[in-house]
Amino acid sequence: MSLALSAVVLNDHAPAAFSAAVREVEAAGLRTAWTYDHLSWRDMREGPWFNAVPLLAAAGTATSTVRLGTLVASPNFRHPVTFASEVMTLDHVCGGRFELGVGAGTSAHDAAVLGAPPLTPGQRQRRFEEWATLLTRLLAQRVTDASGEHYTAHDARTVPGPAQPGGVPLTVAAAGPRGMAFAARTASAWVTYGDPSATGPEAVTAGYVAAAERFERTRRAVAPEREPRRLALVGRDETGVLERYGEFADRLAAAGFDEVVVHWPRPDGRGVPAGALPGVLRTHGLEG
Repeated sequence: MSLALSAVVLNDHAPAAFSAAVREVEAAGLRTAWTYDHLSWRDMREGPWFNAVPLLAAAGTATSTVRLGTLVASPNFRHPVTFASEVMTLDHVCGGRFELGVGAGTSAHDAAVLGAPPLTPGQRQRRFEEWATLLTRLLAQRVTDASGEHYTAHDARTVPGPAQPGGVPLTVAAAGPRGMAFAARTASAWVTYGDPSATGPEAVTAGYVAAAERFERTRRAVAPEREPRRLALVGRDETGVLERYGEFADRLAAAGFDEVVVHWPRPDGRGVPAGALPGVLRTHGLEG
């Protein structure tokens, strides 16, 4: 099947364990090992949680072929000038294998931890577009000056730039019309979580298909000349979908998706159950 398989490795792994899990992802032949870029996350706020940038740097020195990325970084606590420097350095650490996944961010803990006032979804999207536009400029040129509503760059230097000749690929998470339009116009790839309210394998699958249809309509309207890749991020607890994974993957491929991102098997049982992993890999022509 042409549908690529990637995995999220969660940040509750200490650096050595995180790198070991990413090496497992690499050995299984997956395309990308993603991790979340949050300061804390949902039901894991009381446990260990490590920063994405040094974790990915550690994994970059421990691997050689698997791509590595954030899924997703946001303006909630990242400034584009400092983050561009980190992204550039990560791309060199891993030899040009870095994937930059970004999104507007939610109103959860990361949005308030620095004392910023609450934003409406529309305000978050506008801030994100300014943030992502400046971030991509910083990664594309050696010296940047900019002054916007939220962010300023004064003689900001990103030297020598990313290791990848074409620059770091940008993956944009988007669910609403404006976010999808921004992804269609600017991104190398678009990622969706489907319909977070859906329950049961059929409804969950239908949520991804519907999101892909909305994105395709948006792409044709705003950027018909562009063809961003399409990624489906599967939740940690979607065991029903994983038990019918072959059918699920076929439906996603037919809907135009290019990549499925699952959660790598975890000791707590969430993500891909270890027993189901061989079948998932075989569906993608991988043996691990």
